[in-house]
Amino acid sequence: MEYKITGYQPEKLFHFFEDVCAIPRGSGNEKGISDFLVNFAKERGLWVYQDDSHNVIIKKAGSKGAEDKPAVMLQGHLDMVCDKRAGVDHDFEKEGIDLVLKDGVLSANGTTLGADNGVAVALMMMVLDDEDIKHPPVECVFTTEEEVGLNGAQALDKSQISARIMINMDSEEEGVATISCAGGLRLELTRAISREEVSGSLLQVKIEGLLGGHSGTDISKERQNANLLMARMIAHLMKHTDGKLVTFAGGTKDNAITRECEASLIYTDAAEAEKAEKLACELAETMADEITPYEEDFSCEISVEDNRTVQAVPDADAKAFIGAIRLAPNGVYRRNMKMDGFVVVSSNMGVVRADEDKLSIVISPRSSVASLQEDTKDRFALLGETFGFEVTYSGEYPGWSYAEESRIREVFAESYRELFGTELKMEALHAGLECGLFSDALPGLDAIAVGPTLNNVHTPDENVPLDSFERFYELLKDVLARLAA
Repeated sequence: MEYKITGYQPEKLFHFFEDVCAIPRGSGNEKGISDFLVNFAKERGLWVYQDDSHNVIIKKAGSKGAEDKPAVMLQGHLDMVCDKRAGVDHDFEKEGIDLVLKDGVLSANGTTLGADNGVAVALMMMVLDDEDIKHPPVECVFTTEEEVGLNGAQALDKSQISARIMINMDSEEEGVATISCAGGLRLELTRAISREEVSGSLLQVKIEGLLGGHSGTDISKERQNANLLMARMIAHLMKHTDGKLVTFAGGTKDNAITRECEASLIYTDAAEAEKAEKLACELAETMADEITPYEEDFSCEISVEDNRTVQAVPDADAKAFIGAIRLAPNGVYRRNMKMDGFVVVSSNMGVVRADEDKLSIVISPRSSVASLQEDTKDRFALLGETFGFEVTYSGEYPGWSYAEESRIREVFAESYRELFGTELKMEALHAGLECGLFSDALPGLDAIAVGPTLNNVHTPDENVPLDSFERFYELLKDVLARLAA
């Protein structure tokens, strides 16, 4: 394999990352990368475990003199969020990531990069491969389907793990350690429909160019959600014109803030379609005035195609659908002002679809307080009841509580201070990490979440500054050496 990343040390770390990027590994498609790691372990004579969910555990004995030190778990997830820009031809099921390196920053060609959490996979491979570093016994835990509900971590037989020190490497800012996180789940509202045939002029609306982002770490940035903007547009047109909803499609992942959405309405009267087009253009200009000061690439395209026959959504179903989208809780709706406005409760409307036989709205609620998460579920149950939608819940995972005392926190703080001359910042995170699941299953677990800087994860703008990746490995090596002393 011809590697693109050169000039960074250790060179093998970056080559491992490129190896990982070459293997398709969207959520639910991790068998290839899982088998790759099993072979990686066997080639090095290491203990390896693989389960039916394609989770992998690889164990390596401590370096000379540290064989009897307490074991340390290194942990990250194998899967990545698969998203791409409109018009990009890429098959995530079969193709690896097309890497782009420019000015020391690694990104992908029109798609997500998968540095979340491919960096952790490469870092663990490096620790397992490097015979020169000092370290206690290490247990590298590679989990699957993290991005769709931490499913792999939930299914993993944790009795295979003896370590009670955990270094999760799914945090995304150099110099910041995560010490607690929110719990979350996947919530879906569905309503069955029977479409009706209608002929006339088809008005089509397309919203794109929004920033998007991670529904946990970026939710506090008040970024626009294309699903909500489209619902505003469709509600306006349904109120002032006689059109029938045909399509509505926004988002691909419940845990990503939606960047793009397309929808259409059918008009039996051409004059009414012309009126709708004018109203849509006016509202698009208004929304652009509101949004472009903050998200300058926002665009809303409107077009009309005559002489179309389509299957439309009945009026009552369309009204309920748009009403539910418009009134559903979205974004941040509770903060802790004693913690500088830290987000306590949020939800993200990630995927909205008007399919042939059903309407669906997929939400990702998060909270660091279990009782408030239950309250959010009650609110959505009421929303579903009000608008005639069935509500289902899946992939629920616990939050991770702050520990008053933590040796691993102290070691990371000491190491960071001595290596870089500044203090390591400690913070809570309004996003889901697997630390909560492992802490629940392994009594006394001392955990921390760390990592190099990753920008714009869960979007096609995802990138990693390679010097940050390089520095983080130096930090990890130093921490392991301290734990081996």
